Amino acid sequence: MATNTAPHTVVIGAGIVGVCCAIELLNRGHRVTIVEPAQAGGEQAASFGNGAWISQASIVPMSMPGLWKKIPGYLLNKNSPLTISWRHLPRLAPWLWRFLWAGSSLAKVQKTAQTLHALLHDAPRRHAQLAAAAGVPHLISPSGLLYAYPNRAAFEAEYVAWQLRRDNGVAWTELDAAQLQQAAPALQDKYSFAVHVSQAAHCRNPSAYVAALHDYALRLGAKRVTAHAAGFVFDATKLVAVQCVSGSLQTDVPCDYAVIAAGIHSKKLAAQTGDRVCLESERGYHVELPNTRIKPADLPIPVMPSDGKMANTLLTTGLRAAGQVELSSVDAPPNWARAQVLLAHLHGTYGTLNTQGMTRWMGHRSSTPNGVPLIQRSSRSPDVIYAFGHGHVGLAAAP
Repeated sequence: MATNTAPHTVVIGAGIVGVCCAIELLNRGHRVTIVEPAQAGGEQAASFGNGAWISQASIVPMSMPGLWKKIPGYLLNKNSPLTISWRHLPRLAPWLWRFLWAGSSLAKVQKTAQTLHALLHDAPRRHAQLAAAAGVPHLISPSGLLYAYPNRAAFEAEYVAWQLRRDNGVAWTELDAAQLQQAAPALQDKYSFAVHVSQAAHCRNPSAYVAALHDYALRLGAKRVTAHAAGFVFDATKLVAVQCVSGSLQTDVPCDYAVIAAGIHSKKLAAQTGDRVCLESERGYHVELPNTRIKPADLPIPVMPSDGKMANTLLTTGLRAAGQVELSSVDAPPNWARAQVLLAHLHGTYGTLNTQGMTRWMGHRSSTPNGVPLIQRSSRSPDVIYAFGHGHVGLAAAP
């Protein structure tokens, strides 16, 4: 239990990273105030719409050797898993150059994989403990994860990625066509080979999970300010307060420390402390089918089909396909053609599905060029700590 003399930390952001930071700080005896303008677990957050995977295998960076050769094709192919807006290319160029450089050699991606391994190797266990403490153990399922391929040759074509996983202790079991059909009966028979990462897990409802962790933090003693964090007040290098704005009202929240965990909006806040961070949104999409014919017995384990490169997860709210990387502007309207690509892959993976009641979503993965999140102190003040840029691994890495 925190005392009135305990350090006071403001956590900016109530997404999965922010609420996990808040809970950890409370357990360490801090007084905590969470600053967030919207509902925890709401659609505005990347936490809401992810693929729900919690996997120690998610250590392979987006940028890999040879990717630069594919960029022209990605620019021309509207159905590719990665698309770049021509109109925003000049603004994206500095990030994109660093992105390609980060994957320009095997040594670079090996280093990235090792760093991500440190964050992810025990993610399923940490989430299981966290969910149990928050009273929602049913929201974390230790089902493992499947990567499905048309044949072994397609799997072997991804040798570098799987070697990175093996080098970092990720274990898996190979499944032939019959074993795959038994593991995931809903899959079309065009998939005849798979690998099962048995120690992985998934979240059965990311929105409800983030909301439950937020409420757990409040039960532990956190305070909540419903506002935007607009800046900071310093006395030399000492943090004095976080400036919060709600409508026309501005309030300074006095504090000893601040954690910036505001996703893509963290870039502007970091600039307030004097740091120019290389951060862009890898806009991701999902479609969710609440009335599909697929039942838990048909798809008891989440699947990533190799031809779609998307997470297929049966949640409490329906069958979700989540994926795509769209490099554009944060403020640009959603390109719902990207969601249609996901829907087409779902039909190709499982056959014709009932789309009645289908929902679609677009959100912002805050991403660094090399895929490694910024977990460090501000260069201006050691009292401001960064916790953003988690890209594709925010859910898994948060605790």
